[in-house]
Amino acid sequence: MHRDVVVVGGGIAGLAAAHELALAGRDVLLLEASPELGGKLRAREVAGVGVDVGAEAMLNRRPEGVDLARSVGLEVEHPAVVSSRIWTGGALRPLPRSLMGVPLDLDQLDASGVLDRAALDRVRREPSLPPSEVGDDVSVGDLVDARLGPAVTDLLVEPLLGGVYAGRARRISARAAVPQLVAMAERGSLLEQGAAMAPAGATYAAPVFAGIAGGMGRLPAAVAAAVRAAGGEVRTGATVRALVRDGGGFRLTVGPTTAAETVTADAVVLATPAAATARLLGEVAPVAADALGEVEAASVGVVTLAFAADDVPELVGTGSSGFLVPPVEGRAIKASTFSFAKWAWVREAGAGAGVVHLRTSLGRHGDEAALQAPDERLVEVSLADLHAALGLRARPVDTHVQRWGGGLPQYAVGHLARVARVRAAVAEVPGLAVCGAAYDGVGIPAVIGSARLAVRALSPH
Repeated sequence: MHRDVVVVGGGIAGLAAAHELALAGRDVLLLEASPELGGKLRAREVAGVGVDVGAEAMLNRRPEGVDLARSVGLEVEHPAVVSSRIWTGGALRPLPRSLMGVPLDLDQLDASGVLDRAALDRVRREPSLPPSEVGDDVSVGDLVDARLGPAVTDLLVEPLLGGVYAGRARRISARAAVPQLVAMAERGSLLEQGAAMAPAGATYAAPVFAGIAGGMGRLPAAVAAAVRAAGGEVRTGATVRALVRDGGGFRLTVGPTTAAETVTADAVVLATPAAATARLLGEVAPVAADALGEVEAASVGVVTLAFAADDVPELVGTGSSGFLVPPVEGRAIKASTFSFAKWAWVREAGAGAGVVHLRTSLGRHGDEAALQAPDERLVEVSLADLHAALGLRARPVDTHVQRWGGGLPQYAVGHLARVARVRAAVAEVPGLAVCGAAYDGVGIPAVIGSARLAVRALSPH
């Protein structure tokens, strides 16, 4: 079988690339190894209600995600304007306005009670520091430690970064993860610039986040349908085991060794995780393969809990969308999201069944052993932490545990240089491109953006 373009990987990156290629009139085949499309976008029924068990939101202020959703006929919804809290020092405290945990409002920070007096005094001295000399790169934690003190890193930055990257602040690249923070530090005071950037009482026309009515898990199927409608082919259960050059194009070995199929293509887009991409690039772009082999990944788990609404009056009407947990607190969970309070569609769907849904997330880089416990254990440790944080004693009427093994690539210090090496090596192979969460950001819009870069990088048709 010969195709114009083969896209390997059916997560949102691969689907977005295939969608753009198909709309451009390319003869595209998408191959996904697992039985299900979507990668980290997935929905499951919990207490009879379909809810997200993977990514539940995307940035709204970056357009790629909402544009793709609308282009395939899905209705975009924004979360309720409710507060988030942080569980530290034995209490749920208001989460101060911040840039990835770096405080932007000293009065809010003081009132929150997150920091003790000595740590607050250290923060207040930050404007007297000279601009930071970041150099090639630095970890987020080291940059924040130097300017604001380690308590800000431990209690505010770590829980925010843990939610996005499931990583460790003192290992994650500042230039890759929070470039705005680096630019601010190189100019001078973070606090002074932060206060000017987000003055107290400021309101913004565009919501920060967006979702899809019915769940982000609807997006993969809708994009796949659009690919097929445009003449493309989408296959699941099709593992690509090898990729080699074949004249001016490529030869892919697909399927089990006992029944391998050969597919040839003029161009290939690899939209697979870093480790899988490294394996496939071993022969065609060994320098890129070596660089991608350096990218580590974190495993995470999402526990979804459905409670009878009448059993949890302490949750309903709190005006909160959930809470974050700093790792120094030593808890099992790193966050809890009150899905029913955050998303109108979840609340309405649950009301019909007399239930409310919330979820906990577990797992940071290096914590893989904790996630190896049975599902029942992850449910119980989640309930124990919810009881300690909220006084919640009710038992759920239904649960679901979703594990994402190696699901989040880690942007270690030097990540941007590493990605540049990968792309330079891949660019030396005509008709080859890469995309996904391992390159320019782990959020949905960033991943879609990387897919568009990959499509543009292909040799002209």
